[in-house]
Amino acid sequence: MFGFGKQAAAREIGVSDLKRLLENDAAMVVDVREPDEFAAGHIPGAANLPLSRFDPDLLPEANGKLLVLNCAAGRRSAMALAQCAKAGVPVDTHLNGGFSAWQRAKLPIAFGR
Repeated sequence: MFGFGKQAAAREIGVSDLKRLLENDAAMVVDVREPDEFAAGHIPGAANLPLSRFDPDLLPEANGKLLVLNCAAGRRSAMALAQCAKAGVPVDTHLNGGFSAWQRAKLPIAFGR
């Protein structure tokens, strides 16, 4: 705030862009919701790293893919992005509207852990 310690703005991508990236094997999703939320439904192929124990150093290796964080609506993933920025981890993208937007778009959903 006020120009001191300013962090880069988070990038948001929409569900159609994320769907296309996933279809082209160009993105990896990390869901920061709690395990019970994740098990009740998540983006297929997503990894779960809950915000309650989020550590940027535990993010999976993206192997050249765009690493995209998501949560239920976007608030927790934005908080996780702030932790990444503070730790100097180059992850700056999250899903606009989170998993709720994914569901509203009637895109595929995986269940379980």
